[in-house]
Amino acid sequence: MESSTVSFSLLELFKMGGIFMWPLLAFSVATITIGVERAVYFIYHSLEVGDLGRKTSELMKNGDCQGAADYLSALTGRRMGARVLLALANRAIPGKGKTFSEHHTERAVETEAMSCINSMETGFNFLIALGSLSPLTGFLGTVSGMIGAFKSIAEATEVNAQIVANGIYEALITTVFGLIIAIIAMIFHSVFSHIVDKFASEIEKTCSDLIAEIADRQP
Repeated sequence: MESSTVSFSLLELFKMGGIFMWPLLAFSVATITIGVERAVYFIYHSLEVGDLGRKTSELMKNGDCQGAADYLSALTGRRMGARVLLALANRAIPGKGKTFSEHHTERAVETEAMSCINSMETGFNFLIALGSLSPLTGFLGTVSGMIGAFKSIAEATEVNAQIVANGIYEALITTVFGLIIAIIAMIFHSVFSHIVDKFASEIEKTCSDLIAEIADRQP
């Protein structure tokens, strides 16, 4: 008994999926584009905080707050943590502005941290939207395909299992593609959210420690 395996190229599957494959194609391109762009962004902007905190603390313990500010200022282009710590260092420089205030320093640090986090989370809402719209569009394509399949069955003079199977098979293609896109979008979102949350936690701890050190040295 001979068995045959039927295989299709991506282009053939795309054609079989019908008109709803076009929005799914747009969703897939958008998902990959946002994912790659964010990955490159996180790689380029180092989110390591530990070394910045240690060096800043060392300079401030030696009374060189201006040196700490200069050190951090030179790194703000590619280090998110440097931007946040710079806001703290500027408030700690003696004779610059008013007397050091923990409350005002914390507010300045929080404002800069939120600005950095907002920059890092650019595109996250689109990933959530794509993760929701893709399977819904796929289901819509499947329903549309099923309607066409049952219409063909209703118009056929003779109905056999092959007609029914082929119609359902083609209709389910959009669901598969929609779910694949949604899974990729949600994976991107989960990984990137974890990276941002880790950065937020580390920068919060580092800033709290530095503010406490500065406050203890105040007369």
